Amino acid sequence: MSVLYTAIATATGEGRRGGRAVSDDGVLDVTLAVPTALGGAGGGTNPEQLFAAGWSSCFHSALKSVAAADKTPLTGSQVVARISLASAEGNGYGIEAQLDITIPGLDQATAESLVTRAHQVCPYSVATRGNIPVTLTTSTTV
Repeated sequence: MSVLYTAIATATGEGRRGGRAVSDDGVLDVTLAVPTALGGAGGGTNPEQLFAAGWSSCFHSALKSVAAADKTPLTGSQVVARISLASAEGNGYGIEAQLDITIPGLDQATAESLVTRAHQVCPYSVATRGNIPVTLTTSTTV
């Protein structure tokens, strides 16, 4: 592979328990916090939200790319990524992912074909393949 771009971010402080993550260009600058659902104070983002944002946007780009290759116009499509923190027996924690993809205006078979192909080329999907449980759900209605 030939590297096209490298993102750089630095986490400091207490990590997810009151730290900060900043990209080298300063565009990303977030306070990290344990979500209230895990007994934390909230008030900041967390690694799971950042991963969900990255994967959903990357997958949506892959979806648009494979659709464009087929000359299939996509209007109103969206990708919702749900990244779950799970306890892993004897191994601390792990993550699970669910991607809910909505592609209005297409028949179900065409939509599912595009999603399958996007899952093959999306860098996040490639990186996680075989490493975490991933569920894909495709819908053609909003």
